[in-house]
Amino acid sequence: MPDLYPPVEPRRSGMLEVGDGQLVHWEESGNPDGKPVVFLHGGPGGRIAPAQRRHFDPDAYRIVLFDQRGCGRSTPGVHEPGVDLSTNTTWHLVADMERLREHLGIDRWQLFGGSWGATLALAYAQRHPDRVTDIVLRGVFTSSEAELDWLYRGGAASIHPDAWHAFLAPIPKAAREDPLAAYRALIDDPDPDVRARAALAWSGWEAALCELVPTEGLAEQYADPRFAVPFTRVALHYFGNRSWLSDDQLIAEAGKLAGIPGVIVQGRYDLVCPPVTAWRLHQAWPDSELVMLPVAGHAVGERGVLAALTAATDRFRPAPR
Repeated sequence: MPDLYPPVEPRRSGMLEVGDGQLVHWEESGNPDGKPVVFLHGGPGGRIAPAQRRHFDPDAYRIVLFDQRGCGRSTPGVHEPGVDLSTNTTWHLVADMERLREHLGIDRWQLFGGSWGATLALAYAQRHPDRVTDIVLRGVFTSSEAELDWLYRGGAASIHPDAWHAFLAPIPKAAREDPLAAYRALIDDPDPDVRARAALAWSGWEAALCELVPTEGLAEQYADPRFAVPFTRVALHYFGNRSWLSDDQLIAEAGKLAGIPGVIVQGRYDLVCPPVTAWRLHQAWPDSELVMLPVAGHAVGERGVLAALTAATDRFRPAPR
């Protein structure tokens, strides 16, 4: 990946108690005296990965990654039967970020997030603007009703009717009016085969929308039950509760970001997070710059996305001492 910095290994890592019986896995890499940045993974229900460290100059940045509650190496994992999700909400994650910041002795940090990670970055920044130096977002998602309608109530079906047909397949015909509600019932079914089939169909729908030109690597990741089951369960838990946000809240309250510079990188043909949301956020956030990529969808590895993100983190990189 030539548009990323070379691979870098964590200097240290740990498990942070955040309450409610939850342990959040975190890691640090790069320069311990560098500018702090926190990477917010997507999903909800995703996990951190080594390539995510490579968006940042390791000589200039103190790079913090963490697995959100129940995800990746955080415990208890949402893939475990019977795990309660009642204390896994947007605002619990925001509070976890504050605990992590304090635990690491960081005063202010850059936020970097794509897709669901952008939602979490905006929620955190609007609640704790004094703790944010700058923000880099990709493929903006704000968990609004219009975005959920587009994704899960037939909007994107006009672009991918075949994938939409496969998405609806696990749902009884009488329950297809509200696929979100139907999938929540399926993912909580006592039969593990029903849960697995639903998770793979849900995950496959997102995979179909992610790339302009599908690649085997992404499709294989989304077809792996070890990824699909927790990814689907957490996503349905969040979207079924509108992510504990009032409709359009993150756009309506974008004025709270005044004085915080930011870069929004958006694919023109992003079918998961259509560009209208990034455009509306840019209009409401006075200190943002919108980078609209002419030939890109939602996936981070698509044409021009990595280069634009690296350019953004370089722009906010501190000058050499």
